[in-house]
Parts: sequence; structure tokens; C-alpha cells
Amino acid sequence: MLHVAATIPCYRHHHHRIHASLFAIANFKTTTMASSSSSSGNSGEFKTIKERVSFEKDIKKSKFIAIAGSVSDDKSAMSFLSQVRDPKATHNCWAYKVGDQYRSNDDGEPSGTAGKPIYSAISTSGIDRVMVVVIRYFGGIKLGTGGLVRAYGGVASECLKNAPTCLVKTKVPMGVEVPFDLLGVLYHQLQSFNVEDMKQDYDTGKDDISMVTFKVDFDKVEKLEDTLKSNCSRELKFYKH
Repeated sequence: MLHVAATIPCYRHHHHRIHASLFAIANFKTTTMASSSSSSGNSGEFKTIKERVSFEKDIKKSKFIAIAGSVSDDKSAMSFLSQVRDPKATHNCWAYKVGDQYRSNDDGEPSGTAGKPIYSAISTSGIDRVMVVVIRYFGGIKLGTGGLVRAYGGVASECLKNAPTCLVKTKVPMGVEVPFDLLGVLYHQLQSFNVEDMKQDYDTGKDDISMVTFKVDFDKVEKLEDTLKSNCSRELKFYKH
């Protein structure tokens, strides 16, 4: 699931209100169905492509060009599509997958013969947060339903096989209440865990207490909490989604 850090409010009242409002889940919407599972939802990490790649193949005088790129949400996917599509082509068919969400489009080809096989190629590859656009220039020979499925799915699959990939760990948004006199120690420990997006809020409504928020790799959360409690204070209060 996609996570985003929400704006941190002033913590003047009860702890349960802090916990409820500290972080929110992005409301990611798509016009098609959500897939039943995510390649990153359970493990906390996902494989994606490092850079844009393409693959070209001529099939019965039609030219097929598959272009794959990394995307993070529907907006970035539509931006990628606008960058690579060719208005002069006969069809610009596509599919993308971001966690549990996906969309596909046949762009004028018979229903289910283009977008769906492109998505199937993405799903089979195990690559997440990726979009594949397949551009077709019609060469005068009709391929038939089966031929179209094989053509679109095949070039999408070959394109992804050629793509350099990397494993990305998801980040967990966290917050911790800490006394002012322990901030120096806290920051030193947080830096050793390579946390990101570290922010501080002095306006917690509590005397000499500050709220520090940050993001850390999912597999470092437990160790980080233990380290901070050992080096700072056992009384530290953590908040995370």
C-alpha cells in the first residue's frame, strides 16, 4: 500500500488523537479493478526498473514498439503516457501496476487484446511500479484476436526482460516524543539508521517535549526503537502507521 506523511498537527490534547492524525494512507483511485495482491504489500520491498527501456519488433508488417518506465501513481503514469505515445501511430496501448492498483487500455484494438496482455506481462515479470506502452503502426495485415494478444503481450514481456531492475525497501513513517535535552542523542542515533524526511515540532503542548518525525526502512523499525530506548530513554513514545 502507498503511504504518505500527512501534515503534522499541533499535539495539544490526547495521545489517541495524535496517533490517529499523525499519518494517513494515500487514497489512490483507479478506473479499473484492483488486483488481489501486491508484490510489495507483504514483504515491505518491491522490484522496479531503474530506467526507461524499449523493445521493437515487426510482426506481419506491423511495427510494435514497447516502452517501459517507472511510475509511482496514476498521475505519473498518465504523464509517462503523454511523453512516449505517438499521435501518428495506429494504436498506443498500455498498462501499469503500482502495488495493488492497475489500469490498462486497448486504445481502439478489440477489447482485451492489448491492454490486458500488456498487464499480464507486467504481472508475470514481478516488476512493480512500472508502466508499459506499446505503440503499433499498422502494416496492412490483420493479426486476429489471438495474434494481437501474442503480439502485445510478447513485446511487453521482451521489453521488461531487457530492463535493469533494483529492489526498493518501503519506508515506514514514524514519530517520537523526546525531551529537549535528549535531542542531540536522538539525532545522532537517527542518522546512523539513515532515516529520511526528518522534521521537528516544538509545539507539542507539553513542557520541554518535542515531536520528531521521520521515515525509516520497514525492516529497521524494531531495531531503531530498541536502540533509541537504550540510548535515550525507556519512556520514549513512538507513533507509526
